[in-house]
Amino acid sequence: MKKQKKLKPFPVFKTDEEAERFVDTADLSEYDFSQFRPVRFEFEKKAAQLNMRVPQPLLDAVKNRAKARGIPYTRYIRELMEHDISGAKPHR
Repeated sequence: MKKQKKLKPFPVFKTDEEAERFVDTADLSEYDFSQFRPVRFEFEKKAAQLNMRVPQPLLDAVKNRAKARGIPYTRYIRELMEHDISGAKPHR
């Protein structure tokens, strides 16, 4: 039975240049990526505004879900709308 080697924790970088140097020179198979999570970048300009009234418990629940995902609640609401329109399943 082959012994599995312990993976190194991923380092933290202060600049993009440090990160680029690391990626260019390191053997990434030695590092633990298990704590990484996907990040969604938003490029489209947001020119329209939505204002709506909802029951306080619903807004509280939305804010709690967004907080659990580590994103602002407005982004979470926007993602829910985008996923509904696209037919994709929302992130959990």
